[in-house]
Formats: sequence, structure tokens, C-alpha cells
Amino acid sequence: MIYTIIGFFAGIIGGMGMGGGTILIPALVMFVGVDPKIAQSINLLSSIPMAIFALAIHIKNKNVILKLVLPIATFGVLGAICGAFLANYLSSEILKKAFGGFLFLVGCFEIKKGFSENKTKKSSKLKE
Repeated sequence: MIYTIIGFFAGIIGGMGMGGGTILIPALVMFVGVDPKIAQSINLLSSIPMAIFALAIHIKNKNVILKLVLPIATFGVLGAICGAFLANYLSSEILKKAFGGFLFLVGCFEIKKGFSENKTKKSSKLKE
């Protein structure tokens, strides 16, 4: 049952374009006790079908700028190859800490962004 719940929420987050791995990897590591390297592999493999369906919907809704896809995908593949080789040489403990730090920074950025948007909305209401 826990795998179903984790997969469902990872799919929702992935479908919104935020990366299901932000839910899937920590959930597998913390709640199921999966090694971080295995959790990353599971995330990568499970993201393929999720990405295909999400991409089809986004293309249908004209939310994709196709001329940006080629350079991003090309360098993304190169980065993925480098990251996969690097992950083989790093311990699971270091990967756990690095991913936790990354999620912390993303969270801080999103909080800051939320406060900035609130200030913008308040100042535009005052001008009206």
C-alpha cells in the first residue's frame, strides 16, 4: 500500500513538472528503507512512463517550446551520464546529504518566491 501512495504523489508532482523524485526518493529512503542509490534508480526508471504521459498532455495544451527542448535535452543527457558515473563513486551517505541539501535549497527558494509574490500582489492592490 505504501508503494501505491508514494507512486501516486510522485506522479502528481512529476505531472506538474516539479520532478517526482523530490517526493519519491526521500519517501523510499525514509519510509521504506531503500538505499539512496537504489531509490535514485527506481526514480529514474519510474519517471519514464510518468514523463511520457505528462509530456503528451503538456504538448496537447501547447505548454512546450520545442526549440528549447533540443539543447536542454542534449546537455541534460550529458549531465545525467556524468551524474551516474559520479554516483557510483560516492557513498550513499554523501548522496543522502547532497540530496537533502538540494531539497532544502529548493524549499528556501520557493518560500522566498512566495513572499516576493505576496509583496507584489499587495503593492499592486495599494496602487489601485
